[in-house]
Amino acid sequence: MKLNKILNKTLLIVFAAVLLSACATKKVTNQMQGDVYTGKETIEYLASGVPDRVFFATNESVLTTASRETLRKQASWLRKNSKISVVLEGHADERGTREYNLALGERRANAAKDYLMTYGISGNRISVISYGKERPVDSGSNPLAWSKNRRSVTVKAN
Repeated sequence: MKLNKILNKTLLIVFAAVLLSACATKKVTNQMQGDVYTGKETIEYLASGVPDRVFFATNESVLTTASRETLRKQASWLRKNSKISVVLEGHADERGTREYNLALGERRANAAKDYLMTYGISGNRISVISYGKERPVDSGSNPLAWSKNRRSVTVKAN
């Protein structure tokens, strides 16, 4: 009898926990994929439907799968608009020295440039500049803000 009562209470607690966790589910619009921000909050567009930026993991300049897909869209648009040149702006989060972040931002912008060039975009149409940590999109000092700031942004050259 006592074992049956303990078992019933345990099942009741488990059932209640499952029920409550189902109620707590909500849609999240700003998502992290590993260590890389993939939300739409900071996404702007180079052209209709072509995002202007790609994001990077901490201390990395290696393109993610999502970044490569964005750059393929940019390359396709740039092939159709052959008279347009672009500037790739490399950025970093606030952590690290100014010099380190300038170098990291440059590596990020160059990674994007190299990828665009593999899709037939002439290097003569692409300039690279690094802003390091000097131009954050989010001035917060937390993991979400940092992930938004680790990026390369493609802008039309003047």
